[in-house]
Amino acid sequence: MMKKVLAMLLASAMVVSMTACGGNSNSDTKEPAAEDSTEAPAESDGAAAPSGDTYRAALLLNGTLGDKSFYDSANEGLTRLRDELGADVFDFKVEQMGGTAADESKWEPTLLDYCDSGEYDVIIMGTWQMADPLAKAAEDYPDQKFMFFDEQFDFAANGDPDNIYNILYKQNEVSYLIGAAAAMMTTDETIEGIDPSTKKIGFLGGMDNAVINDFLKGYQQGAKDTDPDVEVVIGWVGDFVDSTKGKDIALGQYQSGVDVGYNVAGNAGLGQIEAAGDTNLYAFGVDSDQASLLPDYADRIPTSALKNVGNSLYRAIKMDLEGTLAYGTTEVLGFAEGGVEIVKDAHYEEMLPENIRTKLDELEQDIIDGKIVVESAIER
Repeated sequence: MMKKVLAMLLASAMVVSMTACGGNSNSDTKEPAAEDSTEAPAESDGAAAPSGDTYRAALLLNGTLGDKSFYDSANEGLTRLRDELGADVFDFKVEQMGGTAADESKWEPTLLDYCDSGEYDVIIMGTWQMADPLAKAAEDYPDQKFMFFDEQFDFAANGDPDNIYNILYKQNEVSYLIGAAAAMMTTDETIEGIDPSTKKIGFLGGMDNAVINDFLKGYQQGAKDTDPDVEVVIGWVGDFVDSTKGKDIALGQYQSGVDVGYNVAGNAGLGQIEAAGDTNLYAFGVDSDQASLLPDYADRIPTSALKNVGNSLYRAIKMDLEGTLAYGTTEVLGFAEGGVEIVKDAHYEEMLPENIRTKLDELEQDIIDGKIVVESAIER
């Protein structure tokens, strides 16, 4: 009890930024086998997978469901696994802790409550705001297993705990394709609403941190490799919540000559999509298939860059059930491992001309084959 009270007092004294797509730290990472996204890494000496009883997971969100992006993807992957295996084999609970400044004081105490309960085979959380609470919980509860996604956990600085499995994504790779697509779109006079004379594309970031800059780095490289004369106009919301501010920034970009944007800002990024609707211009989606989730704006969203949080959690828990998940390690998942992708469906085919789609296929394969090395804002 004293531990939770202290955690609440410490958290209340902190002024931290909002939650969403990532952050920054340092750790040794491991590249999974490229040839098979379901291939298990070597079994670790850490906490063993459960046997016999129902495997129970807790998904702690320092945000809420309904973002049509990052957290919804995590929930979807666990729901899919439960539907596949049956609730008698795998079940989970989602705890929506909220993502505003007023919510921050309860994140760590909530995590400790779940650890105290002893009811869950694994506790799952993500983003850089949860790195410090996770480090404390992993030390205080060495028999509790944790999965941590979208932020690099610093194992060496925290005593090399063997009860954490860390998942990162090569968002720079998928963003390279989005940048290339945007650069091709902005000079294509056959696409309705495009002014090929401006050569401006936009980027809307939530917060200026390492993961969001990794998106930006790939986006800029993909655009510049495609057309060195393309200008990337960058805007920062300052959080991942304020969609009104996101819309205002995006409207300013569109009014300046940008005709294609890319939102990497959680709920705040929905403002860019709304702005694209108001101006009859375009915005690429992120983290979930936003054209499908936002049908009223689908004709403004050519495709979405997916950071497959749901797929990665689905994969990890299946491996844990098999006893093959390597706790105490970090894996980085890119195109080759199914960790990232762009949505390629009938809507995508309708929105983008064949020459652009063909070029994106070629670029994706070149990244997988190592012919294109995408720059990163994160040391891996």
